Amino acid sequence: MNIDMNEPTKLNQQMCFALYEANKKFNRFYAEVLDPFNLTYPQYLVLLNLWEKDHSVTMRELGKELALDSGTLTPLLKRLESRGWIVRKKDPSDERHVLVELTDKAIQNKGAIVNKVSSCLNHLNMQKNEYLERLNDINDISDRLDNIIADI
Repeated sequence: MNIDMNEPTKLNQQMCFALYEANKKFNRFYAEVLDPFNLTYPQYLVLLNLWEKDHSVTMRELGKELALDSGTLTPLLKRLESRGWIVRKKDPSDERHVLVELTDKAIQNKGAIVNKVSSCLNHLNMQKNEYLERLNDINDISDRLDNIIADI
């Protein structure tokens, strides 16, 4: 599809606006769902990443996987640590690195948090294959944007 640049594209036909609007709605959704656990969406993403790993990770690895710089990640981790979800400690093999690991609280609450999120996501009324197709479409758009940005 080629977009006619002589005519401004209407707002409701802008893919970027549709993604922006959906992102805002997802943020509200997760704020409500995670509120009983006193977690924010970015904090939830940190926990998800650590649950997937099932071992401690460096702050650098975590930041890379979540696409967060240290200026954003450090205060986020401090709040998680102060609330008892994670522990940060120096890597004994290289003290320049900080390791992040789950606490017992995070491990014990994993099931309740995942079940609450999954239960609420079920209200989207999507079959698993439809959900995965949409996810693949969004990831494809993201990859295409990476390629465009690299060429600019």
